[in-house]
Amino acid sequence: MHRQSEKITFTCDICKSVFSHKSAFAKHKRIHRKPYPCEVCDSAFSEKRQREIHMRKHTGEKPYPCEICGTRYSQLVNLESHVRTHTQEKPYSCEVCGSAFTRKDELNIHMRTHTGVKPYSCEVCGSSFSHNQHLKAHIRTHTGERPYSCEICGRTFSQNSNRKSHMRLHTGETPYSCGICDSSFSRKDLLRVHVQKHTGQKPYSCEVCGSQFTVNSSLTKHMRIHTGEKPYFCHICDSAFSQTAELNAHIKTHKEEKSLNVYPI
Repeated sequence: MHRQSEKITFTCDICKSVFSHKSAFAKHKRIHRKPYPCEVCDSAFSEKRQREIHMRKHTGEKPYPCEICGTRYSQLVNLESHVRTHTQEKPYSCEVCGSAFTRKDELNIHMRTHTGVKPYSCEVCGSSFSHNQHLKAHIRTHTGERPYSCEICGRTFSQNSNRKSHMRLHTGETPYSCGICDSSFSRKDLLRVHVQKHTGQKPYSCEVCGSQFTVNSSLTKHMRIHTGEKPYFCHICDSAFSQTAELNAHIKTHKEEKSLNVYPI
């Protein structure tokens, strides 16, 4: 504790942070020690409230229901993010291209499309990605793993999000509505691309030739023209392809494997 110009301050001995209120200082000190351990696993927390929220992972408790669709969540912040999928509210905007998002973490990931930061690398082919989930999905293009299956038609998918989107083909659900016209879509990315037809926006540019695209995935595919990258491998022979559609067409040439069908990731 120090007295500066008649004002008492509290300094942390570990990180040297300075606080003007004793209560704030006491709360800060718990960051360096975690006195609230989980009785089920090895996790520990600096605040009792954090442990209570964590325990819901073990108990399955989800006390926050959506009043629109009934989906339940373990944390209020997750419910608030979910509700925005119904209201189409997007409070987090990109200062570079104007794209808007329902969650701050979505904005942070999006910013990597502008900065070019791709911290997640594939150990098989060296491809790098801006999001860890994208890397996991990519690795399945090498392994062929498709762990998510449709309960209605049996089609399998490498990502659960793709399975959920596919299920809407059976249910006819189109929860993503355009605010400009009456169109609605089964997937958020389809809505985003549709809106750009109204605005004419093409925020993704090729640094090599200047070509512009409405979605980042189109830019990624386009870049393979310049890099020669072929990340999609045939598991029957050694052929490699830059697009999943090319791989699918190639697979069909293996007449002895007529029943084999690889769907796009």
